[in-house]
Amino acid sequence: VQLQASGGGLVQPGGSLRLSCVVSGSIFSIRDMGWYRQAPGKQRELVASITSVGSTNYVDSVKGRFTISRDNAKNTMYLQMSSLKPDDTAVYYCNAPYGSSGYRYSWGQGTLVTVSS
Repeated sequence: VQLQASGGGLVQPGGSLRLSCVVSGSIFSIRDMGWYRQAPGKQRELVASITSVGSTNYVDSVKGRFTISRDNAKNTMYLQMSSLKPDDTAVYYCNAPYGSSGYRYSWGQGTLVTVSS
């Protein structure tokens, strides 16, 4: 399975970005999927997840600002990020959450989001 995240970049505080994750080599449509991020000096955290049927969940710090979605026909997952803050600066990764804190696949390269003026 390959996970290819893209769409990151430099954005000013209050701005927006849309991340994409293309998943190949797996039955994408039946998997719960999630967006993770790792800020400098911090552990990787799961910030948003979406089940195979479209139910979503968010960490408190991004609720109301981030929206996760998926297109099973394209094997692609998205993360629409708005009202971005400097604290959102991190490398963002996609994977398939498994159990209470696990994940199914090897990590891809991720995509860097930098929020700065």
